[in-house]
Amino acid sequence: MIGADAIKRIIPHRYPILLVDRVIEVRPGRELTAVKAITVNEPHYRDAADGDHAYPVPLLIESWAQAAVLLAVWEQPNPDVLAGKIELAGAIKDLRVGVPVHPGEVLRHRVRLVRGIGDTAILAGETDADGGRVLTVGHFVVALRDLAELRTGAA
Repeated sequence: MIGADAIKRIIPHRYPILLVDRVIEVRPGRELTAVKAITVNEPHYRDAADGDHAYPVPLLIESWAQAAVLLAVWEQPNPDVLAGKIELAGAIKDLRVGVPVHPGEVLRHRVRLVRGIGDTAILAGETDADGGRVLTVGHFVVALRDLAELRTGAA
């Protein structure tokens, strides 16, 4: 099991957009399980209307995607977005959103590597919380690209 400090040594995400609290199980190159506790203290709840505390779906997807990126780069971490290979989300397919999630619940993300091709990974998985299945992802593509190549292409 690893916590936020170790996660920050693998991927470049930081507060307030680091949306994975712990990795509780990993089989590199195969699967990963991570958790995220939902709390009412998160920035997006600051202006929430009374009673409107369902966790935003875009953040739910981002949280699962961060777990997917953790699996994709587990053996070649890069916590620096200004050097090395950058993680790029290429596509997401067959996305299904289930029951809403509220503060006090814990997201449990499960990610599986479907296929790895060079520096590109195709991943799939789901997220459950206290109320049941909250997200299913059929395919998520992560491509690792060298920052120098990306800068050259932009010039």
